[in-house]
Amino acid sequence: MGKALITGNHAAGYALSVCGEANRSARGCVAGAYPITPQTEIVEYLRGFNFSRGRVVPVESEHSAMAVCIGAALNGARAFTASSANGLAYMVENIFAAGYYRLPIVLIAVNRTLGPPWNIWVDQGDSLMFRDAAWIQFYTESHQDLVDTVLLAFRVAEDPRILLPVCVALDGFVVSHTLMGVELPEQAQVDRFLPPCHVPHRLRVDHPATVGGLTWPKETAHHRRQIQSAMERVPEVLEEALDEFEKVFGRRPDGALRVEHAEDAEQMLVACNTMARTARRLVESRQSEGEKLGLIKLKMFRPFPRRQLREAVGKAKRLGVLDRNHSAGSGGVFWGEVAATFQGRSDLVVQNYIVGLGGGDVTPEVLGMIADDLQTRMTAGEPIWQEVGV
Repeated sequence: MGKALITGNHAAGYALSVCGEANRSARGCVAGAYPITPQTEIVEYLRGFNFSRGRVVPVESEHSAMAVCIGAALNGARAFTASSANGLAYMVENIFAAGYYRLPIVLIAVNRTLGPPWNIWVDQGDSLMFRDAAWIQFYTESHQDLVDTVLLAFRVAEDPRILLPVCVALDGFVVSHTLMGVELPEQAQVDRFLPPCHVPHRLRVDHPATVGGLTWPKETAHHRRQIQSAMERVPEVLEEALDEFEKVFGRRPDGALRVEHAEDAEQMLVACNTMARTARRLVESRQSEGEKLGLIKLKMFRPFPRRQLREAVGKAKRLGVLDRNHSAGSGGVFWGEVAATFQGRSDLVVQNYIVGLGGGDVTPEVLGMIADDLQTRMTAGEPIWQEVGV
């Protein structure tokens, strides 16, 4: 299809559609559709796509949207949906069910602040509230990153070594409603990249089975351990998917994380989504002035890439973790994971900065103040709230 100037929601809708269409020679595709700002345009795009063997099912709630995906995936179809904020909250029961059923569903989460009080702007608290569900989670920084990650999500989710659902998150309005040039994959390319979806435990009339029955403690513990093992295989499967992506599309998206200017960095910022783009501008500017500041863009949150993160930090002595979210009584969610990764490292300062909550602007000037604070720190303190205009 070539390059197009489109919104993030258009990009997400297109990517889901061509991935669904790629399964037309197998058991087709199904999407559960329910509107919520700022996600609505995604399901509108799906409703307008002419699937050869697929169906978009309008439902009465987000809970039912995920239920439709569960039913479709249990019948072997490629299943997907999208939602935001309180819609994701209403969906949570079935989000957990989809993970425990080991169904390769893909969910687009257009990050928006949970209410009340009501706020339609970006905040990652909605998708991060199900961080303990059996879901892989990716956070994307741009329209192109979003399209590429949706394709990778299906490839990883449906791999027989994984068979887990995937959440692909993007910043509400900052990405969902802005325009950017995007290389959109041709349907023939997507057909080459995505094998037919095969759900080995799908329901079959010739092999009756019970789904979601009662189990005893031993069986439940074994089930959770199997999920953990699948999560531990994700980094390897993702790298294989990236290799294949590069063969088909001629470029290589970011993997679990991306490291920049780390060779001689004494302090590094850790960021995700569009905050990483802004942080990149700051880091490049400071580097040109001789400051030893690096950047780690975390793209994969679940499974959390602890090994890759430890390698990425290198000789740096200070990490500033940027969180556009808040876990009440704790601090930033990404910071909690990063701090746990480096427990026992008394030589490393891991400082949390909570920034951009409720859609607050995360500008180079704001991140500059954070970098200045980080540079002077000898020890980590309580999470710092970088409030703008308050």
